Amino acid sequence: MFDQYNLPKDVFEVVFAAEQQVKVGRLLLEELKSHDGELGKTEMSLFANRLHDGTLIETEETRGPVKRAVKEKLSYNKRQFYDRILTPMRAMGMIDFDMYKKRYRVSDRFSRALQKVSVMWKAETYPKGTAPPVVFND
Repeated sequence: MFDQYNLPKDVFEVVFAAEQQVKVGRLLLEELKSHDGELGKTEMSLFANRLHDGTLIETEETRGPVKRAVKEKLSYNKRQFYDRILTPMRAMGMIDFDMYKKRYRVSDRFSRALQKVSVMWKAETYPKGTAPPVVFND
């Protein structure tokens, strides 16, 4: 759920409830982007192991008008990573998994799913026959 009047600037803050999940989701996306948008199963497992062992991340800390970079150690359980980060991101269409090539990749299905939700809402709120029909090609 989100509040349209207080919509966060980071999509991960809309998708995930906990601050640590937001950070891990962002790290996963950055890892995928650094490998041309794709990771194999072994690479994903290595990423999850690095999170499990603890990894240093750089965050911005704001105190008044001053922003500064702060390094902090982020540790996230490997099993929880798969259950609470990767699986939901796959289910929402943010990440696809190619069963034949055994590779994870960044996907645009998330934005298409949100468009479908928007069309469903419009169909629900408009009287029958007034909203134009929309066809999705999947």
